[in-house]
Amino acid sequence: MFEIDHHQDRHHLKVGGAPPQEFLAAENVSLRLLLAQAEINTQELLDQAGIDAREREASDRLQKLILEELHHRIKNTLATVSAIATQSLRNLPGAEHAQHAIEGRLLALGRAHDLLLQARWTSADLGKIVRGATEAFDNPDAPKFTMAGPDVRMTSGAVIAIAMTLNELCTNTTKFGALSVPAGRVDIAWTLDPAMQRLHLTWTEKNGPAVHAPDKRSFGTRLIETLGRQLKGDVRLTYEPAGFVYAFDVPLASLTSMAPA
Repeated sequence: MFEIDHHQDRHHLKVGGAPPQEFLAAENVSLRLLLAQAEINTQELLDQAGIDAREREASDRLQKLILEELHHRIKNTLATVSAIATQSLRNLPGAEHAQHAIEGRLLALGRAHDLLLQARWTSADLGKIVRGATEAFDNPDAPKFTMAGPDVRMTSGAVIAIAMTLNELCTNTTKFGALSVPAGRVDIAWTLDPAMQRLHLTWTEKNGPAVHAPDKRSFGTRLIETLGRQLKGDVRLTYEPAGFVYAFDVPLASLTSMAPA
């Protein structure tokens, strides 16, 4: 309690009967003790944060090293498989087409793994996947592809499936479709349906030769359909006279969180 002393016409502030000088001195001591304790607590927090930061840095370095080693081993395995396929098919009559197809698919798989390494094997954006898959088939001086769509982060399994599908489409259009002629173009577009939580992707070929449905389903066609089913999506291949169209409708959950089959 504060009280006022009016003796000899002077006003003194008292706390519990103690003179104000003693009260202020005690308050200064208490304040210094609080500041000292705060400094100790702050230093302890900073030290702990420093330890945590060092641990995180070491963990990040270790994770990067492991991923790079894994990537290196995968690329070596792909190169070994490619060499085995080449040796196995070298002396078989008429196997040249199969040999080139296998090599192309393995290269596409390698490019997908390169992209995943850049993303630390967590996820990658669909736009980067599309650009990476089509880059080897495009002409930077006269671009053959147009692409448009929103950002969609996809898991590693979806990245590989989409990249392999696009490689099959690129290979096919270069040999038989729109990109087999100078004026040919390919439009790649994808949209999101927030209400249904689905992604719709289309590959549309233009200005190419007249299109006819094949007499039988090739391995590439079966591979495209299989990759689509792996993602629980619907694949539709349309052989319009004006140009081949690939349409893929898939649940977003299959792209962003690979659930067990």
